[in-house]
Amino acid sequence: TATAMLDPSCVCGSPEKCWNLHGSCRDKCSKNEKVYVFCVSGKLCCVKPKFQPNLFPKVN
Repeated sequence: TATAMLDPSCVCGSPEKCWNLHGSCRDKCSKNEKVYVFCVSGKLCCVKPKFQPNLFPKVN
């Protein structure tokens, strides 16, 4: 009989997560998403606007 080898690190059907679980690893990001880091897989870590850091705080 053949034994199937399962990869426990593979969560098939769900995308790899990044940016403290607020980003998704993809080959391309949508136009409103930003890339701040790369994923372990080498893909882009796409972060939606509401989770993007405020790099330039407003000065009053």
